[in-house]
Formats: sequence, C-alpha cells, structure tokens
Amino acid sequence: MSYRAAGCDRSDEAVTPSPPAPSASSRVSVPAAPDPSGLPFSTTGVSRTQRAASLLAWGAALLGAVGLLGWILPAGALRGAWPGPDGWIKANTALALTLLGFGLTRVVSRASGRLSVSAGRAAALCGAVIGLASLMEYVSGGCFGIDQFFVRDDTADHLLAAGSPPGRMAPNTAVALMLAGSAQLMLSRPRQSVVACGQALGLLVLMLGLLRWYGLIYRVPELGRIGAYVGMAPHTASALVLLGTGIFLALPRQGLAGLLCNTGTTGMMGRRMTATVLVLPPLMGWLRLQGQDIGWYGTRLGAALLVSGHVCVFMTVVLLSLRAGHRVEVAHSRAQNRLATSRWSQEFMDHLPALVFIKDLEGRYTAANAEFERATGLPRDEIVGRLTQEVLSPRFAEAARAADAEMLARGSAVHRVDHITIDDRAHIYSTTLFPLPDQNGRPHAVCGISVDETAKVAAHQQVERAHQRFRDLMESAPDALLITDADGTVVMANAQAERLFGMPRSHLLGIPVEHLAPDAHRPRLSALRRAYRRLGADRPVTFDEDVWATDADGRAFPVEVSLGTLKGEAGHLLSLAVRDISQRKRLEAELSDRYRQQQRIAYTLQNSLMGDPPRLAHLPTARRYLPSAQDAGVGGDWFDVIPLEKGRTGIVIGDVMGRGIDAAAVMGQLRAATHALAKADMDPERLMNHLDSFVCELRDQLVTCCYLVLDHHQGQLSLCSAGHPPVLAADAGRRPRQLDAPISVPLGVGGVPHRQTTHTLAPGSTLFLYTDGLVEEPGADLDARIALLAETLHSGLTGADHTLGALEQTADLALRTLIPRPERHDDDVTLLAVRLPDTRTRGLVLPSEPRSASRARHFTARALLDWRAEDLTEAAQVVVTELVTRAIRHGDGSLVLSLHLAGTELTVELTDHSALPPRPRRAASADEDGRGLLLVDALSTARGTRFHSEGTSVWCRMDTAASTRTRWSART
Repeated sequence: MSYRAAGCDRSDEAVTPSPPAPSASSRVSVPAAPDPSGLPFSTTGVSRTQRAASLLAWGAALLGAVGLLGWILPAGALRGAWPGPDGWIKANTALALTLLGFGLTRVVSRASGRLSVSAGRAAALCGAVIGLASLMEYVSGGCFGIDQFFVRDDTADHLLAAGSPPGRMAPNTAVALMLAGSAQLMLSRPRQSVVACGQALGLLVLMLGLLRWYGLIYRVPELGRIGAYVGMAPHTASALVLLGTGIFLALPRQGLAGLLCNTGTTGMMGRRMTATVLVLPPLMGWLRLQGQDIGWYGTRLGAALLVSGHVCVFMTVVLLSLRAGHRVEVAHSRAQNRLATSRWSQEFMDHLPALVFIKDLEGRYTAANAEFERATGLPRDEIVGRLTQEVLSPRFAEAARAADAEMLARGSAVHRVDHITIDDRAHIYSTTLFPLPDQNGRPHAVCGISVDETAKVAAHQQVERAHQRFRDLMESAPDALLITDADGTVVMANAQAERLFGMPRSHLLGIPVEHLAPDAHRPRLSALRRAYRRLGADRPVTFDEDVWATDADGRAFPVEVSLGTLKGEAGHLLSLAVRDISQRKRLEAELSDRYRQQQRIAYTLQNSLMGDPPRLAHLPTARRYLPSAQDAGVGGDWFDVIPLEKGRTGIVIGDVMGRGIDAAAVMGQLRAATHALAKADMDPERLMNHLDSFVCELRDQLVTCCYLVLDHHQGQLSLCSAGHPPVLAADAGRRPRQLDAPISVPLGVGGVPHRQTTHTLAPGSTLFLYTDGLVEEPGADLDARIALLAETLHSGLTGADHTLGALEQTADLALRTLIPRPERHDDDVTLLAVRLPDTRTRGLVLPSEPRSASRARHFTARALLDWRAEDLTEAAQVVVTELVTRAIRHGDGSLVLSLHLAGTELTVELTDHSALPPRPRRAASADEDGRGLLLVDALSTARGTRFHSEGTSVWCRMDTAASTRTRWSART
C-alpha cells in the first residue's frame, strides 16, 4: 500500500495555488550516509580529498614526464635540477614515476570504468617492476641491461665518484618505486586490511622523499643516498613526496586515511598533530643549525634549545588538543541529549496509530513515523530529506503543499479530510496541520497528524444502521416496550405503548415508569425494578404476579412485565416489555378451578384405593407420602401394615411404574390382593409369586414390591423383594445397613421365581422402607443417594429417644434432605419407618397331665413378676389355666407354653401335637365345663389358632392392666 499511486479527493476548504519551488541557493545539502567504520564523513570533504589526491598523482606523473622529456630531447635543464652527481633524474626513474602517477589517478577515480582501472593497475605494476629490477641489480651485483634500455646516459663523466653504473637509479629510489607500485595494487583490493597496508606503504614512500629533502636542507647528503651509491635526485624526491601523499589520500574513507579525513574529533586532532609533526620539528631543527652556524651557541646548547622547543611546541599542541577535546565532549554530550530526545520523540511517533510527519518550510521531510512509512511504502531513509512531490503522488502532493501554504498563511492549525483510494479500497484520512515555531516564535517547520478514520466512519454508519434497526424492532414488537434510564425515567417507547396506556408518546417520555401503575402497586413495581438492577441479571426476567398498570382513563388491568438490560452509550438501560393479561388471568382462574376439582377427585380416588393402614400400638410407625408435582399428584405408590396371627405383622410397600389414574387403579388392585394373600398366612415368597402371576395378567405393567413379616416374639424378619429398593435396618445406636435380599426382577416380568430370606433383628431396631422416588434423581448415582439416606437417618436417630415423636422427626429430616424442593419433584414418594418393640419372651415345656396347669400358673406369675407386670398376673393365670386344661383334655403329647411381653401387651401361646382346632361352645347352666374359651375371649383382646408341622398353636393377646380389669369385672 502506498500513497505514491493513490488517488486523492479533498473534502475540506478550497485548495490555494501551490507556492513556487525553492531556489537552488536555499537548498540544504544532504549529509553523506554513515560510513561502515562508524566515523563521520562529509561528502564535500571526501570529494575534495580525492581531488587533491588526484592532483598530487598528476603532479608526480608530470615531474616524471618532465624528467623523461629531458632525456629524450635531450635538455639538461629538465633532467638536472640540482648541481652534483645526485641532481640528475634517471630515465628509468622518470618513466616509473610517470607510470605510477598515471596509475594512481586511475585508482582515485574508480567510477571511470573497469578498463581504466585495469590500465591503472598495469601502470602501477610496471612502475613496481622497474624499481624491483633495479633493486635486484644492486642486490645481485649484476646488470640486467635495463639502465640504458630507453636512452643512453651521457652523465657518466659526472658519476666517477659514484658507485652506481650509468643510467641506474639510486637504491632508495628503487625501494620507493617498488613500495609505491605495491601500495597502488593494494589500494585496488576490496579488503580493508589490505587497503590499510597500502596506505602504510604510501607513508613509507613519503618518508623516503622527505629524507632526501631533509638532507638537502640540513646539508646532510647521507640522508638521500645509501653508501657510495648514487643518491636520490631532487626531482625524484619531490615526485615521491607527491606520490606518497596521493597514495595515502586516495581512499579517504578507508584505512588509516579515514582517521585523518573524517569530520569528527579523531580527524580534527589527527590533522593538527600531523601538521605539527611534519612542519615544526624540521623547522626547529633548521633554526637550530642556522644559529649554531652563525655562532650564537654551541652544540650542547643547541641540542638543549631544540629539546626545549620540542617540549614547548608539543605541550602547546597537547593543551590545544585538550581544549578542542573539551569542546568536542560538550558538543558530544549535547548531541547525545538531543539524540536521546530525538530518539524518544521518534519512538513516541512510531507508537502512535496515526501518520505523523514533519516538513521544513520548503516541503522537505525531516521526520516521519513508522505508520507513515507503511502508508507510503517507502523506508525512512528514502523519505527524510526529500520533497513532498518526491514522496507522494503528484495530485496528492499538490494538495498537500497547498494545505501547508494555507496553514502557514493563517498561522494556526488547519484540519482537512482526504478521500484516498489505496489498493482499490477507499480510505478516509483526517489530517491536522499545525506550525512548529522556533525560538523567536516564527514557524520553521510544519507538523502533520493524519488518522485513518475509515473504520471509525464505517463503525459510525453501522451504529446508525443498528439504531435504525433497533427502532424498527421496537415498533414491530407485539408488546408495549418502554426503555428507562438508571433512575426509572422513560426515555423510549413504541406505538404499542401508546395504545396500551392510551396516551401519546410525548406524554410517556420523561415520566417515572412507576407512574404507569396504580398507586397501590407502584411500590411493588419500583421494588422489582431496583431488585433486578441490583442483581445485575444478564437474562430477561418476567413478572406476572400482582403486577398492574393503569391507562389514561384510570382503568387498572393486570400486566406481565419482562425486565431486561440494555447496554447503551449512557450506561445500562432497563427495558420493560408490558403485556395486558386480563384475558389470560380470566382463563387461568377457570383452569385453576377445574384443576383443583380434578385434583380433589384424584386425591379422593387414590386415598380410597390406598386406604388407611392400621396403626398398631405395639409397633410404632412413621408414615410419609409425598405426591408428585405432575399428573395431579396421583401415583402408584402404596404401603400397608397387616396384623397377622401369633403376634406377627406383615408390611408391604410397592410402586407401580408410571403415574396418573392408571397407576393408581393398578395400585388399588395390588393392595387388595396383597392384603388378602397376607391374611391367608402366606410366606413372603409365596405371596410374591402369586402377585407376579396377577401382574402378568395385566397389560404392560411393571411393579416393584417388597413384603416382609415381622415375628416380634422370635425377633425375626422374613423378607422377599421384587426389584424394590433395599430395606434399611438400624440397630439401636448403630448406623443403618441394607438388609440382604435375593436379587429379583419387578412383578410383571414373569418366569423368574422370587425367593425370601430371614434376618434376626435386635429388640428396638428400626426399619425403613421407601420407594424409588425418594432416592432416584436425574444424573445422580443411586448407591450414593441410598448412602445419603442412610447417613441422614443415622443423624436423626442418634441421641433420639424411642418415642413416636423421634421417629416422626427422623422421617421429616429424610424428606427435607433428599427432596429439598418438593414442588418440583416429578415422582411420588413413600417412606415408612417401623420401630420394633422391646419384646421379652419365656417358654416352658409341660407334660400332658393335670398338675401341669398348676405349674403353668406359677411359671406365669413368676415371669410377670420378673418383668414388673404384676397387673396382668391374675388375668394371665386364668387364661393359661384354661388353655393348658383344654390341651390336656383334647390334645396329644407334651405342651409348650410361651409368654411374650411387648410394652404392656402380653401374648400367651400354647402348642400341642393335636390337629384339631379349639371350638368354643355355649355350656348350659348346669354344665361344669365348656366355658374355658369364653373366659379366654373375655380376658384377651385377640385370639387365634395357627397350624404347623408340629401340631396346633393357640394364642391370645392381652391388653393393659386397666382394660383387663375392666373386662374381667364386666364379664364376671
């Protein structure tokens, strides 16, 4: 994405003409890019240094060419510039200097082409080879024929005192030429270390030339020659000075030259020190020799003055360098602070989500942030320093320059909006331009901040569309809608609200919503609204109980109000959907009356089918039945307590699968069948098998059932279960446990025999029978729920007494714990708690003889005395005597007398081996016998006969002492 190819459309004020382009004299030079070495360089300084190096190279080449021309013409003035044998420049030297000078010019101007650079390298190589060949002649002592190869040396008469053959250059000249050629070849290599070595060789060439001139100035010819060989000519020394300096400065950005040519502190101090070293020591040495030659001082004093002068000069240079360094450090510190500030500003600008740029008054960018780079598609280096028209597209650049001119003319900020197409997508930019003043308050730069508001405008349009959709939705709602603020004031209403309340919308807006309710119902509506806001519910909540509204005519009517929360710009608003439910309330009242009528009928039917099981005095029970919250509360649960003969009690509990009238009807049939079969003294397994056959004859019925027989005298329980939840038994002071029963299927499956089991229970134990509605819960583990029931029963029984009230409290606790919300429970529940009496039993075996009656009376009296039930002794002795006497006369074999005391109820049982049942008869007034069974019936509350494999057992049950005495007195 880039502005450079973007279209622009201004939507603000008219654009003024673009100002004229700035003049060339006002343009600011762009500093060169930073060097990889890290040193600062000026483009102008670098170019000037390279031009100076090129001039020095041409100067050396010119001196060589002049000397070579002097040999060709021949012209002594051109080849001999100094009297003596060392004043002549050799032809080979002149040729080598010309080649080296030309080669150096090619090295300096690398941009002239590859062919030119190759020619320069070849020239440098030739110059180095000439010097190397001459040096090898000196080393080997031979002659290669190169000394007079080009021209004949006619100066042999002047070289008689020299040890060099005619035409051969001085040894130090040969070394210098070889070093100069090698240095130029090194400068043409790309590696920085090789370039630095070449510059160091250039300095050696410079020093060899300077040594010759120092020898001339100080009149010390030994500095310009080696031993007896010919010395270096002044032409050659000058050319070597120029050539060595040019080699060193040829590449001012690299190697050792970069240390002197940079614009930083290093370059400044290096240039000062170099100038001082090259100028002052030679000058002071010359002055010392001149004073010594005149006679002002001797050798020692001259040496001391020379050293003192050097110390003063170098100390001055050091102090000046320190002063310059101080200024540089101050400037560097300020620059670092400014750089840090600039960096922070740049970082701040880069983290802004808007386009930020700064331009000078000529339209040249001086700063830009990262967002501006992304928008223009250009890196920052290609933006900073360039004009607006060079960065932006022509059309957009023209508009931008016009806006800059307008802002500068006003002297204040200008805002503009641009519609730009970028990558075939329309964008909207909001730009603010403002001037940046200088220290005098005059504008010196223009700052612009441009924000892409495309998403904002689109979001605003989307919000407007959402608001319109919301208004349309409100108007299309079937109910009256009211929107209130946090204080309950109506801020919006729809047309349905106008019709419902009978007043125009302008009257609805601005009034408290509670004023739309009758005076008596306003506090309730206000409390509902505040409670809903305090709870902060995210979902709507509907209220239709005792909520009323009033219209403009004062008519009050019931309404249904749905409260909801809306998140608006002004905070959370409250929406109220109001619906007139007058007609619905009338229908609900009619339906409620019909439901209550049907429920009464169903309850009456179920109660009649279930009956009212008897409450036995010797067997305390707590009974709970909880109807289902569905199907009018009618279900198939039932239980029954059936008194049996010989002090036994049958208990049955069952559950017909399903709910409703059908389940209740089946339950009634099963209860009647169970009661009849139990009265026939059937064992639990026989009874259950008969019930299974009965249920199998019914269509699509399954029943869970549990039947048990309690033998209070023996402390035994016979149990048979058909798929029913397990019976819980709790001994006194112990945790309830499940009574094991043979696993069987529900009644109605058929084909599976049902088996019974017998358990021994301690006196005072408690049994708990229940249906699955108590322990079954969707998603819960059945065993865990039964364990919870056992734990609840244990906590209810712990520490409780053995009264019926404690049993009732335990039953209530079980229902509250396992069914905390009975109004939502979808199954009927039956719970039966049975407390076994604390029964005491004694038995006696008697022979079938007359005196057994006396023994039976004594045995009875002694047992009742031990049990502290003396009030029953008289009546019990009469009953025992009559039963034993009847058995002796009509029975067979030995007799077994058993006494069972449960509370205040005594059971007397006599067993003989006769198969004949006792038959009471009415004796005449003159008969001496025939009245025994009548006396037994008069003194007991119940009497019965039980046949078994050992014979016949006759039993009778006697009531409390008070009632017994009453019966005895009445009958006697």
